[in-house]
Amino acid sequence: MNIEALLASSIDGLMLGFVYGLAAMGLTLIFGVMKVINLGHGPIIALGMFIVYLVATQLGLNPYLGLVIALLLGLAFGIVVYFLAVHRVINAPELTTLLATFSVNLMIIGVGTVVFTTTPRALAIDLGTWQSGVITVLGTKAVAVVIAVIVTGALYAFLYRTRVGKSIRAVANNRAAAELMGINSTWVLALSFGIGTMLAMISGGLLATLFSFTILSGGIYELKSFVIVVLGGLGNPTGALVGGIVLGLLEGITTIFIPVGWVPVIEYVVFVLIILVRPTGLLGAR
Repeated sequence: MNIEALLASSIDGLMLGFVYGLAAMGLTLIFGVMKVINLGHGPIIALGMFIVYLVATQLGLNPYLGLVIALLLGLAFGIVVYFLAVHRVINAPELTTLLATFSVNLMIIGVGTVVFTTTPRALAIDLGTWQSGVITVLGTKAVAVVIAVIVTGALYAFLYRTRVGKSIRAVANNRAAAELMGINSTWVLALSFGIGTMLAMISGGLLATLFSFTILSGGIYELKSFVIVVLGGLGNPTGALVGGIVLGLLEGITTIFIPVGWVPVIEYVVFVLIILVRPTGLLGAR
């Protein structure tokens, strides 16, 4: 085993794990607040990719400015989707909300396929590299990590330092009690869904700066997000970040020993093992 190659791959996987964790935060936040599994998560990530791509190619702006647009559109889009597809069935059996978000998944993919086709797109961004021995860090990945950390820090400041954030946590803990205290749970749920969608779009925008993509690319990141939230514990944003880092490291390390095509198999094996051994996740309650 080449220790230097292992270290280089581990660092690369670790950096990518921060972006994975950001994507999973959107999924786990929605589940934590309203116990809804958002099956539209993947296509929403893909929309974030195309927002950044269009800002760069059609408007001629810096692609990272597209993240700001993705933030605003993601928040607004999520609130609209909540009221159109989720609000009416929020208290229905889990299968009903699954079908509601799955319908959003199909509609985004259908419209996106017509508008964007399935031709792969890519952004040509060169921010240089940093090299030390065998370790090479791409500037785009370094920037993606910094942005992911900033967004994560802003999310925690919002949830724990603002009145609205405290309302979201109150509704997540006990919706009925929160309503008795005068909190408008409907708008809190809508805002939570919007924030979850916003995080998914931002992560998609960051992924667009790293890899090529199509409107169907969100599917694989949605599956990774599910693995991550199970690793970290459903409804636990901290666990999502930790799970993303773990998954990124796993990807980085396993590519040294096995072909890349087998990496998803290993990830899903870990997914099943966590469900069997510790279904509450790494940071969940015992």
